[in-house]
Amino acid sequence: MKKFIEKLKSVKLGLFPKVVIAIALGAVLGLFLPDVFIRIFKTFNVLFAQLLKFSVPLLVLGLVTPAIANLGKGAGKMLIFVIAISYISTVGGALFSYGCATEFFPHILSPGELSADALSEKEFAPYFTLKIPPVCDMMTAIVLSFVLGLGTIFVKSPSIKTWFEEFGEVVKWFIESAIIPLLPIYIFTMICEMSAKGVIDIVLGTGAKVIGTGVVLSILYLVTQYIIAGIIAGKNPFRCLYNILPAYLTGFSICSSAAVIPVTTKCSLKSGVSEDVANFVIPLCSNTHMCGSTIKLVTTTTAVAYLFGVDIPLALFINFALMQAIAAVSSPGVMGGVLMASVGLLETILGFSPEMTALLMAIYLALDGYGPACNVSGDGAIAIVVDRIFGKKKAEAKA
Repeated sequence: MKKFIEKLKSVKLGLFPKVVIAIALGAVLGLFLPDVFIRIFKTFNVLFAQLLKFSVPLLVLGLVTPAIANLGKGAGKMLIFVIAISYISTVGGALFSYGCATEFFPHILSPGELSADALSEKEFAPYFTLKIPPVCDMMTAIVLSFVLGLGTIFVKSPSIKTWFEEFGEVVKWFIESAIIPLLPIYIFTMICEMSAKGVIDIVLGTGAKVIGTGVVLSILYLVTQYIIAGIIAGKNPFRCLYNILPAYLTGFSICSSAAVIPVTTKCSLKSGVSEDVANFVIPLCSNTHMCGSTIKLVTTTTAVAYLFGVDIPLALFINFALMQAIAAVSSPGVMGGVLMASVGLLETILGFSPEMTALLMAIYLALDGYGPACNVSGDGAIAIVVDRIFGKKKAEAKA
């Protein structure tokens, strides 16, 4: 019995099972808990939302700045090309999922089901609130990161780059030690409140539909990427898709783009990508190419906005997509990094309320794997294109 208990203590749950447990507990407990407990949960929810807003600009400053500064080292034209195609692919994934979601969701979701009017019958006020204003807003953080990152390249100031790298490590420690562990509790409090308000069936039903839609859209986008790469490189796209399958499954299971770099590199070699190109492109794309996570984020964002009766015009969304693709550079190495980096943009550009953000987090994190799986698989498509354009030149230079 003691050995069994020790084994149970040694088992560490990942973020995904914790989120699933939080959703299940919140849905059940919210049905019968007294209002006093719901208000306590609401108080935590409000305080955590303030802490989250405070940490996001720090995440961008600490991780985007050194990432941009590091772009000064590399292979010149090939480096610029990979960065550009990664950015275009990430923005393209956002526009693709927005277009599909806005056309499809009206057929499976009801507009305004979770609007302020629908939820106003039963309100739970926090016992107290605490304002934690961020150091700066998201737009300031992004622009400042670019100025400082590019400045360190041209001024050649290694001390500033080193400082921001160390600052980034501190921010990552804070996110991984405080924000990420508390996310399941944050989601639990939100789901519990939704359950107490009698709309949990809408939330859970929506979650399943959104996740299913996101998975399908990410696969369709991945197929499109490989068809384009196959046309450019003169390769069979479906054979290349088959070759990248181990990387997709690995990314799906461990929910990390950076951790799958060795697998993605091997899979790219099977598709005929030269070793030099694969070793350069795959690690670089793991930090800059976030098409899958962006598709998941945008699909969920569109669904939540539709449920709350919030309209997202195309022009406004394009502004969000262009900024989000830059902010996503700060996500590698941080669990749920794309989500964390995008929270500020959701609120400042799209006008999301804390309740909308909390629901988005619950749906986004309920099945995290398909975003990173699409990211790493798309890296292989970019490697095929880069090898076609630059591979021969590198081979000739070696000869």
